[in-house]
Amino acid sequence: MKIVFMGSPAFAVASLHNLHRSSHEIVAVVTAADKPAGRGRKIQMTAVKEYALEHKLPILQPLKLKDPEFLEELASYGAELFAVVAFRMLPESVWSMPVRGTINLHASLLPRYRGAAPINWAIINGDEETGLSTFYINEEIDKGAILYQKRLPIAAEDDAGSLHDKMMVSGADLLLETVDAISEGKAIAKDQGQSSLKASHASKLDNENRRIDWAKSSKEIMHLIRGLSPYPSAFSLLINEKGEELLIKFYKADVSEGHTLDPGAWESDFKSHLFIGTGDGSIELKELQVAGKKRMNTQNLLNGWAPEAHSRFI
Repeated sequence: MKIVFMGSPAFAVASLHNLHRSSHEIVAVVTAADKPAGRGRKIQMTAVKEYALEHKLPILQPLKLKDPEFLEELASYGAELFAVVAFRMLPESVWSMPVRGTINLHASLLPRYRGAAPINWAIINGDEETGLSTFYINEEIDKGAILYQKRLPIAAEDDAGSLHDKMMVSGADLLLETVDAISEGKAIAKDQGQSSLKASHASKLDNENRRIDWAKSSKEIMHLIRGLSPYPSAFSLLINEKGEELLIKFYKADVSEGHTLDPGAWESDFKSHLFIGTGDGSIELKELQVAGKKRMNTQNLLNGWAPEAHSRFI
């Protein structure tokens, strides 16, 4: 079956690789345009483009998906199916083009966690299980008919990074299984309204929902740190007696059993331990990043920096 693949980040590469080495034919790859990134603002291509170049696959990088020239070129490949992984919202002129439809791989058990950050919110909300779904794209975001789903446990030590990597591999297998079934005429799609799971939205991560509320329980704060690590990271501000604020990002921590501090208060031996009070106890920081410094473990950080006396986290 002839397929156009659409995606951009590393999460999508495993799926593209699976399809490329299968019996199906990737006739073109659609990915985001190159853009400047990093301190040097060097032009950077997407991970999907890098793979496509390496394997000599035709590449399309439209700035506007409704551009007539892009639509004409896209149609010229004669793809029977479009497969989408971690790309942008498609207009109807694109998703309705192929005769076998356009399918998407989504990192949740739809209809749970529709939206931009399903991996993060599953951990932030303390879920013990998540999963992946393939579905047909329609005019509503993440609401098309479901094809296949795969459940995955969330381990106690998982953070967003480790869960992302597990889902990337499992998702690639699920997508290929779905494409095979469509090709063989065996795929059966079910409306999301038939699901026993409650619909929910995985909203975009921003400064408001990334900031730690120290009045919450240690467990809730731990979920937030894990769910945002390594990117975009949970954060807090350390404020001193002069009212000066210092941004600190958090990557790893543990609940400190039997150790209680007021919310936002801190305690340290100034060698290897740093505790912060929560609504029901405290957590011990393991990896963090102070503004102007690199990410490091607590022991290394305390070798050259420590919170000022009478400061607190807000």
